Amino acid sequence: MKYFILLSGFLFLFTAGHATEERPKTQDERLKEAGALYFAYKPDEAFDEYISLSKETNNRQAFLNAAFIAMEKNEPKKAVDIAQAAYKIYPKDREVIEMSAEAFLADGQYAAAEKLLAQLPEDKARSGFLYINLARAQIGLGDKKLAKYNLKLAARAGTHPALANYLLGILYEEDKEYKKAADVFEKAATYDHQFIEAKKHYAAVLEKLGNYNEAYRQYRMIYSSDKSSTDVNKALERLRPRITRTEKQLTGGKEILKHTFVKPFALPDGVTTREIKVGIGMRQNGRPADRHTLHFIPSHAFTIKDAKTGKLLGKGRARESWVAVLQNGKAHLSSPSGQKISFSNSVIITPLSKTQGEGSTIIVKNVMSGAGMTWASVDDKEYRGKLQITHSPKNNTLVPINIVTIEEYLQGVISSEMPTKFPMNALRAQAVLARTYALKHLGKHKAYGYDLCDTQNCQVYGGVSAESERGNAAVESTVGEVLEYKNKPIESVFSANCGGITQSAKEAGWSETPYLNPVSDYKDFNFDTLQPYQFKELLQYPHDAYSRYSKNVSLAAYRWTRVVDENDLRQVIKRQKKDIGRITALIPLRRGRSGYVSRLLVKGTKGSVTLNKENVIRNNLSLGMLRSSYFIVEPNYENRELKFFVFYGGGWGHGVGFCQTGAAGRADAGQDYKTILNHYFPLADFVSPHANTPDK
Repeated sequence: MKYFILLSGFLFLFTAGHATEERPKTQDERLKEAGALYFAYKPDEAFDEYISLSKETNNRQAFLNAAFIAMEKNEPKKAVDIAQAAYKIYPKDREVIEMSAEAFLADGQYAAAEKLLAQLPEDKARSGFLYINLARAQIGLGDKKLAKYNLKLAARAGTHPALANYLLGILYEEDKEYKKAADVFEKAATYDHQFIEAKKHYAAVLEKLGNYNEAYRQYRMIYSSDKSSTDVNKALERLRPRITRTEKQLTGGKEILKHTFVKPFALPDGVTTREIKVGIGMRQNGRPADRHTLHFIPSHAFTIKDAKTGKLLGKGRARESWVAVLQNGKAHLSSPSGQKISFSNSVIITPLSKTQGEGSTIIVKNVMSGAGMTWASVDDKEYRGKLQITHSPKNNTLVPINIVTIEEYLQGVISSEMPTKFPMNALRAQAVLARTYALKHLGKHKAYGYDLCDTQNCQVYGGVSAESERGNAAVESTVGEVLEYKNKPIESVFSANCGGITQSAKEAGWSETPYLNPVSDYKDFNFDTLQPYQFKELLQYPHDAYSRYSKNVSLAAYRWTRVVDENDLRQVIKRQKKDIGRITALIPLRRGRSGYVSRLLVKGTKGSVTLNKENVIRNNLSLGMLRSSYFIVEPNYENRELKFFVFYGGGWGHGVGFCQTGAAGRADAGQDYKTILNHYFPLADFVSPHANTPDK
């Protein structure tokens, strides 16, 4: 039997009649325990532990963690006190100096911040961020000239070019130097096309310069991702009469003038596939868009049959332009010669090639792509297989549906979801996942008459228009291969870039899934010893990771910045949640060990709003949406008034499951697609129609 007795301040453990003094915990053990509290969503308790450790031992990491948590809790004065206590002990330590300076910036003590920043040692890899913070301090002190100088240096340093150019553009705009402002806002928006605030300012100065066409185009891109912005809608109405080109010309709608020669997909012996129905031109949520006319042009002679009965309703010749029309609640097809074929529910158009080795396609005019994204456009698209046109009386719309085999569908998915210049083994891994996803989600939109949609709600599908030689090769070389867990297709979710580490399905606010747990892509960081303050280091400075791969893809997806004005954020929260007055703070309440924020408090002068789940957080903190919920956020004040928030983030997407850019980095390093898939889904089975047993 064991007994614990406290005598004269010492804890003794008695076992079988013998007393032994319990070993005191080491500083590393206490740091680990405090960190565990933070990642168990107990930041207040973690803060107290870090404070105790820093007071008792002067532990540098304890000071930094306590200051970081104080900053997250929007207590900059407390962060200043903690960081300054550390500075007295560690006056030469770079991280301590930087944390102190950022605490001073958050508290509006610009002179103190500038003085500290000037002490930081020269480091080329970190100079860009140093210049940005110096400029922020100088803006607070009213020294615009010096701030502009430092922001130019920051932009050239390349660490955070979008942020540096954006802040520089604001200064030029305030000084009515509109040409210079346009140049740097364009650079910010070009580097990161999701930086909508940069696009908005770019459009505003273009309008002042009289470049109405480009101003309208920029506002139109913002409108594609955020249709509720009052400012943007007013600008479009104001500019529409002044533009000199059509909207389709300005938004880059692609027109297809002739059909593509395609080869039929040849399945290997013994491998089978099935047809699926894909809704095309769908809304962001995967549901049918409003459409009362639908122009289509088959490449070969075609039949028109009733989808339910199979009855032949008519025929058409190769390359004829037909149109489906919904008028006064009734639907019909109209031929070039004026023939009308009425239908009450659904018809199927089937072109047939009589030439060996030559496939047939159908061009569909004016299909929406990228619904809800800044790159949304209306283009002509070309598809393999059949075209089903359904009249939906309930939604008063025509619903175009492409009927293709799964393998043909995948050819139109791969190039839409992943850059085709990525290494072949990354493309192969993506093909396996896309096939798995399709099988797992067949029937997702059956209420609307199709299995899957063509948007990010399912998988982005562009048909023949999106096919490529390399993408098709990836599908053909993995035909039939899938990932399974307990003999069922896995939830093979993926994001464009995980920012260095994936998060679990549970942390994203989804159902807990055994095979969707965090895996790291960092090459130089050990998450087993992670402390909270290190998120600042990870997100503000570049760290080597497979997902930092930069060939044929923008680095803005790996590390990004956003500046969100308090006024814009106030309107977003008011429109999407409720009116809480002026925004006073953004406070992460839960952050998983991967670093993604899963609960965040928005405080205002009239109340507060709590945002749960990664997609809710991303959709409520900016115009459009944030790239990810893997971020830290810092307030910026002018004359003691909160003006904007600066987000330092990593990754693009929900961060669960497969990391596309990470896969490219791994393939570039020599890993094959099975090894890559095993890294992101270590508990899944690789199942191939060519093998008798699954690979682990």
